[in-house]
Amino acid sequence: MSAARELKRAAITAVGHFLPEKIMTNLDLEKLVDTSDEWIRSRTGIRERRVLEHGATSDLCTGAVKMLMENRGIGPEEIEVIIVATVTPDMFFPSTACVVQEKLGAKHAWGFDVSAACSGFLYSLVLGAQLIETGAYKKVVVVGADKMSSILDYTDRNTCILFGDGGAAVLLEPTDDPSLGVIDHRLYSDGSGGQFLYMKGGGSLQPPTHESIDRGEHKLIQDGKAVFKVAVYGMAEVSAEIMERNHLTGADVDYLVPHQANLRIIDACRERMGLDPAKVMINIEKYGNTTAATIPLCLSEWWHAGKLDRGNTLVLSSFGAGYTWGAILLKWSIPRKVTA
Repeated sequence: MSAARELKRAAITAVGHFLPEKIMTNLDLEKLVDTSDEWIRSRTGIRERRVLEHGATSDLCTGAVKMLMENRGIGPEEIEVIIVATVTPDMFFPSTACVVQEKLGAKHAWGFDVSAACSGFLYSLVLGAQLIETGAYKKVVVVGADKMSSILDYTDRNTCILFGDGGAAVLLEPTDDPSLGVIDHRLYSDGSGGQFLYMKGGGSLQPPTHESIDRGEHKLIQDGKAVFKVAVYGMAEVSAEIMERNHLTGADVDYLVPHQANLRIIDACRERMGLDPAKVMINIEKYGNTTAATIPLCLSEWWHAGKLDRGNTLVLSSFGAGYTWGAILLKWSIPRKVTA
């Protein structure tokens, strides 16, 4: 990198999302496992989720980026980098980012996948922002997408009720306004938590065999109580940390954009930050936990609804398998969308 290259602030300039048409309600799940609508809603806040019946994670990504491009008025040939955060790639290789590049016709872009589970979008957003900040690139697309239905055991009531399918994307571009864009971040990981939320089979440790499939090792496994305990603390503390590092109070934050894993975790995070409930983006009741897609999905939905305006102060916060967790302080740069 040239020593004369000026560092630029990276700002989100467009958003998009894509959701499957099929809706699976809690009542539908009552027919599959021993659970109830009331039990699920009271413990998680989830009423329904989406399921992609035909297609793969790359299709969720492609749909989201197409909406993003339409919103920004650009073509695929203008995209320079594609970063896809996912734990359900189309295949081990090529990367889902490469598949998306081909499907979009983004012939000038290079890309890669990031595997950080529910924190994947935050990790990817920081990476994308730093590519912009160096001055090396001017248009970086960051996608969070997961087809969680592909790795769920629909006989395990502790996990199948939590997750849904979806994808969402943001476009990062340089801004000359130092008050906008990605301001600060704090990212963490702790590999000792890997034993509580994982998928054992399919990798080099446990290649697929008839026996491993019969044992259910190619499906998501979670110790819900263990994960909940650390997620409540980790997500709340890192959110408070990003505020304290930047001398902010609850009054200074326009929205908390939390990972949508559990309504009780979100409430604990909000309380730790000293925020009014109206300042929290919540759509978990409609989509469940879409893993890497939850945060950008909130951003896209809120902007399309005319609820986000240029200059809004946002704290993005997540906790996921790994363990991985973190928070980003962001100043929104897109003017409010005028809705009918």
